[in-house]
Amino acid sequence: MKIFYNLRISAKLFVGFGLLLLLTIFLGIFSITMLAKVNQNAYELGTNWMPSVNAAMGIKERVSRIRSQEAQLVSAENAEEVEKYIGRTKEAVTGLKENEAEYSRLISDPDEKKQFEEYSKSMTEYLQISDKMAALAKEGNSKDAMVLMRGDSSKLNTKVRALVDKMVKTNVEGGVDAYKRGAESYESSRTLIIIVLVSSIALGILLAVAIARIVSRPLQDAVRVAQTVAAGDLTSHIESRTIDETGLLLQALKEMNQSLLQVVSEVRQGTDEIAAATTEIAEGNMDLSNRTENQASSLEETASSMEEITSTIKHNSDNARQANQLSHSASAVAQKGGDVVSQVVNTMGSINESSKKIVDIIAVIDGIAFQTNILALNAAVEAARAGEQGRGFAVVASEVRNLAQRSASAAKEIKELINDSVDKVGQGTRLVDQAGETMKEVVDSVKRVSDIISEITAAGTEQSAGIEQINIAVTQMDQMTQQNAALVEEAAAAAGALQNQAQNLSRIVSVFKLDQTQVSTPKAASKPAAVASMTDKPLVRSLPKPAAKSVTKPVAKPAAKTANPAAPRKEPVAAAADDWEEF
Repeated sequence: MKIFYNLRISAKLFVGFGLLLLLTIFLGIFSITMLAKVNQNAYELGTNWMPSVNAAMGIKERVSRIRSQEAQLVSAENAEEVEKYIGRTKEAVTGLKENEAEYSRLISDPDEKKQFEEYSKSMTEYLQISDKMAALAKEGNSKDAMVLMRGDSSKLNTKVRALVDKMVKTNVEGGVDAYKRGAESYESSRTLIIIVLVSSIALGILLAVAIARIVSRPLQDAVRVAQTVAAGDLTSHIESRTIDETGLLLQALKEMNQSLLQVVSEVRQGTDEIAAATTEIAEGNMDLSNRTENQASSLEETASSMEEITSTIKHNSDNARQANQLSHSASAVAQKGGDVVSQVVNTMGSINESSKKIVDIIAVIDGIAFQTNILALNAAVEAARAGEQGRGFAVVASEVRNLAQRSASAAKEIKELINDSVDKVGQGTRLVDQAGETMKEVVDSVKRVSDIISEITAAGTEQSAGIEQINIAVTQMDQMTQQNAALVEEAAAAAGALQNQAQNLSRIVSVFKLDQTQVSTPKAASKPAAVASMTDKPLVRSLPKPAAKSVTKPVAKPAAKTANPAAPRKEPVAAAADDWEEF
């Protein structure tokens, strides 16, 4: 029985309902089985015995009709009546065959089958005699027909009737037996069903009462404990005797009672400390509010200074932009000068090439003068050989020689002058090349200066944007500082409200009745370190130094903060060991 008590409620219910279900299943199966037997007997009575009786009675009626027609047949006075009664006899025989076929289909017993076979044999003999009687009647031999009817035919008819009566009796007895078996099955089934039904009801009531008592008693204990705890009495003695759900519930209530006892004891001891701590928090919040207001004033001054710095940087940025434009203009002029020097270098090169060609032409002229001088000398020699006839020719040759010499001298002087000019042109070309390189360096230097000024301009623009962002950030910090000041005042008010709530909590928990022997004395809660440090050190946390940012990256706008400036940002609660410093 203890095992059943320790079962879970679901298992108890499963056992109880399982037994009832098994009894119900047994009752159902038994009822169905017995009903099947009753139905089988009724079916056998309705589909076998009663139709067999009807078929046998039909056979009996057909036999009587045949016998009646035979009597009229042998008494007929003319041939027409004979034919009429022979036709009626054949109709009765046809009906008889139908009744016999129906009866043979319903035979279900070997004795009944044997009786039907005996009947069939006798009936066949009887019908053969009946045919003979009909033949004698047709021939007009009524006396022989009458003798035959009263003799063998009468004996066979009596035998057939007796066999038919026996067949009817057999089927009636079979029907009565089927009825008796059905009645017996009904009586036995009713008795057993009543017994099983009463047993099921008794067992169900017994299980219901047992399960109800097993479940309700621990629940009543649990309700009593809950009502006692609700009344503020935590001194109840709770005991669990089972390990089912109700036992676990009582065990949980026991643990809950002990936990509440411990919690209420600690709450009582902690409320006084909370009240003292909230007082110090309120004072610290007021001090922090004053410091925050001072910080807001400093931030306003910082914002004004940042605005002045912003205007100065904008002015420098404008000057750098103008210098950038001038450097671009100077770069363009230097580029044009470089192009002109390049053209001069090309022109000097062309002059140098022309001077070299003139030197070549002078060399040709010098060669012609030399050849002319040789020819003139030869002509003078020939004139001297000719004597007086060649004197005039010698004078001419002498003059040609002089001209050739003068041409050679002039060509030599021109060649020297041209050589000197070529040398000077070469020197000029080199100087012009040097001037071109110098101008190119000047152009490159101007470009570098222009690029540097462009970078300075871009940096100034970015610095201006950055300063504007810093100015916005300082303004927002000013707003947040003012909001923080308001929040600190609200925190001071909340600390006062918390102090009142602590007093109310102390009053509320005083209604609980405690068993001090069951309460483990908690350690005395020391004053929170954060509160102590707030009284020893200033209550304003030092702001972290802003990280240096590159001038090429403008500060992102704090859209999230400006979108909802009234919503205070949640800061993590300061740990007890956090240090506080002056701004």
